[in-house]
Amino acid sequence: MQVKDDSLGQVEFTVSIDSTIARAHQHAAGARKRGTTAGRSIRSNRKTGRRSDDPAVD
Repeated sequence: MQVKDDSLGQVEFTVSIDSTIARAHQHAAGARKRGTTAGRSIRSNRKTGRRSDDPAVD
């Protein structure tokens, strides 16, 4: 940020933003996932956060 003081006592602010350093969050779409085995992911029961005890459900 640059500040310039002119002869009338007014201050001029100049702000520059460089968007080339913007990065996506690690959980954004397309981010690599850990913990997958043989190309398939293990999904948990969304309500309880645990896998079901019934093998027919999984």
